[in-house]
Amino acid sequence: MSQEALDTIKGQIADNPILLYMKGSPQAPQCGFSAQTVQCLMSCGERFAYVDILSHPEIRATLPQYAQWPTFPQLYVEGELVGGCDIVTEMHHSGELETLIKEAGARADAEAPSAGG
Repeated sequence: MSQEALDTIKGQIADNPILLYMKGSPQAPQCGFSAQTVQCLMSCGERFAYVDILSHPEIRATLPQYAQWPTFPQLYVEGELVGGCDIVTEMHHSGELETLIKEAGARADAEAPSAGG
């Protein structure tokens, strides 16, 4: 496991309240599981960050070891691994995903520095 890739992953997870590691981008997913996960996330109405693991082979190789989760996509909310496509889809259908995502988005907005002085 590359220490540099590991440091990058830890930084990405720490810096983004809602982060999806996926194949492709939200506008052009490169696999059905990533596409389905993006649809679930987008329906929650909050902005989220993503990393295209196909463009970052070192992250693609390191993340499964770091997360102890072998497949992609992987959704992280507030530093915690939520899961992959099946879990995200189940949470979406139960309404649990929207609650989790909206709460994380609201906390991120509240913690953002204000533009005023």
